[in-house]
Amino acid sequence: MSAEKAGPAERLACTAARMMKGSTTVFIGTGVPMLAAALARALYSPALIPVFEFGGVGSTLEKLPLAVGEHNSFRRGVAAMGICDVMEAAQRGVVRDGFLGGAQIDPYGNLNTTVIGPYDDPTVRLPGSGGANDVGSLCWRTIIIMKHERKRFVPKVDFLTTPGYLDGPGARERAGLPPGTGPYRVVTDLAVFDFEPSSKRMRLIALNPGVTAARVAAETGFPFPVAAKVARNADPTALELDTLRRRIDPEKVFL
Repeated sequence: MSAEKAGPAERLACTAARMMKGSTTVFIGTGVPMLAAALARALYSPALIPVFEFGGVGSTLEKLPLAVGEHNSFRRGVAAMGICDVMEAAQRGVVRDGFLGGAQIDPYGNLNTTVIGPYDDPTVRLPGSGGANDVGSLCWRTIIIMKHERKRFVPKVDFLTTPGYLDGPGARERAGLPPGTGPYRVVTDLAVFDFEPSSKRMRLIALNPGVTAARVAAETGFPFPVAAKVARNADPTALELDTLRRRIDPEKVFL
């Protein structure tokens, strides 16, 4: 199975799933994060405990949930809690990773899922936060998964729905968020970023096969630092693609 046949959603899911190796508790949103969690549990992290916004904890993910509150997010789980209970668990610090998407992201990992344009007269009205603010505020590591487009990677988000590092080092702590939490990686269909420790700005650390740093820069609406050594992400393997297509999402709901 050739790597060229892997679609953008498959590449995102495979890259994100590899980051869940050894994961314990993971807050999962709808779409690609579900694909990634199911793939990770199937191949890399069988003890992974998925946590869903509406209270499902520890689902086996044998059947892919279509939303964070549907019955498969509870299927054969270890607990059926409520939304307040799982958010309280995150407040207590027992949810390690959170996977989020967004319509816009800025250099500090702040996310917008509320409006494009002015709040009172928007160009596009988006779904809003849901539990994303809690996830981005409270999980130890937030992994952001997005399609890489210049209109999405902007110098400043039109509306701050979920905090990243706000305006730089120390800003999360000054806002009252737990020290040591925050964005960990940004995974796109072109590259992977971390956050440079001294500035907390998004930093390029890996490129997908066939992608150049110049192309990433052309699709990013702000300058970004580049790691001294930029890695090259591996292509999705035949086993990963087969697991995604035949076992996890055979009806191609999210693929």
